[in-house]
Amino acid sequence: MSSINTNIAAMTALQTLSQTNKDLLVTQNRVSTGLRVKDASDNAAYWSIATTMRSDNMAVSTVQDALGLGAATVEVAVTALNSAIETVSKIHAKLVAARAPGLDRGKIQSEINELQAELRNTAQSAVFSGENWLVGNSDTGPTSKTIVASFSRDSTGTITIGTIEVDVGPGGTMMFDLGTSASAGGLLDKVHTLPSGTSPANDISIAGESTGLNIASLTDDPADLQLLEDMMVIVDKALRDMTDAATLLGAAKSRISLQKDFVSKLIDSIDVGIGQLVDADMNEESTRLQALQVRQQLGVQALGIANQSAQMILRLFQS
Repeated sequence: MSSINTNIAAMTALQTLSQTNKDLLVTQNRVSTGLRVKDASDNAAYWSIATTMRSDNMAVSTVQDALGLGAATVEVAVTALNSAIETVSKIHAKLVAARAPGLDRGKIQSEINELQAELRNTAQSAVFSGENWLVGNSDTGPTSKTIVASFSRDSTGTITIGTIEVDVGPGGTMMFDLGTSASAGGLLDKVHTLPSGTSPANDISIAGESTGLNIASLTDDPADLQLLEDMMVIVDKALRDMTDAATLLGAAKSRISLQKDFVSKLIDSIDVGIGQLVDADMNEESTRLQALQVRQQLGVQALGIANQSAQMILRLFQS
C-alpha cells in the first residue's frame, strides 16, 4: 500500500542513516583521540580502573622524583664523608710522624689545626636542598631521614607508602653534633676520655672547636708519648666509625638506585596496562571508519530514493 501520510521506506532509511551517523561519530572520536574508552559512558568498569591506575601512576611518578632527590642528597653526603675520611687519615699520619723524637710538634699541630678546620668546613658544606646529613642536633633534630621509595594500593583500596630510612644520628652519619647534652657528640666532635693525669687535657675529640686534639705542648716524656699514642687510638677508632657511616650511606645509595630502576619500569608497565584497557586499535578503527563512510553514503541515497516514491504517487493524479 502506498500512502502520502506514512512513508515507511523513508522512515526505515532515516533510522538506518541515523544509526550509521552515530556509529560514525563514535569511530571518528576513537580515531581522533586514540581511545576506545574515553569516559564512563563508553565502558564504566574499564574507565574506573583506568582512572585509578592513572592516578596511581602519577603518584608513582612523584615517588620517582623523591628518589631522585634522595639520591642526590645521599651522593652529596657520601662525597663529603669520603673527603673527611681522607682528611682524618692525614691527621692520623701526622700523629704517627709526631711520635718520632726531636720533632717540632708545634708545627705539626699547625698542620693538624688546618686539617681540623677542613673537616668542619667539609661537614658544613655537605648540603643539598637544605638537608645536611653530616651535621645535626641530637637534642632537637631527628636522628633519621626518610626517603619515599614506593607507592602501592591493595585490592581494598588501602594505600601504602614505602620508605628508606637513613640513620643520621650520632651512631650513624653525623660527624658534628650541635646538641649540648652530655651525651651529644658526632663522629668527629665526640669527647673521648683519656687516662687520668695526662696533659694537656683528659678529654679530647678529633675536631671539636674547644676539645680538638692538640700535641703542640707534648714532649718526649714517656707520659706525653703515651698520650700521643692514645690520640692515635682515638683517631683510628674514628676512622673505623666513619668507614661504617660511609658503608651505611653506600648501602642506602645502592638501594635507592635499584628502587629508581624498578619505579621506572613500573611506570611503563602501568602505562601499558592502561593502554590495553582503553586504547583503540587504530587498524580496526580505520577499517571501520571507511565502512561506515560507505554506509553513510548509501543511506543518504536510500533516503533520497524513498522520498521520491511520493512523487510517483503524484503522477497518478496528473491528467
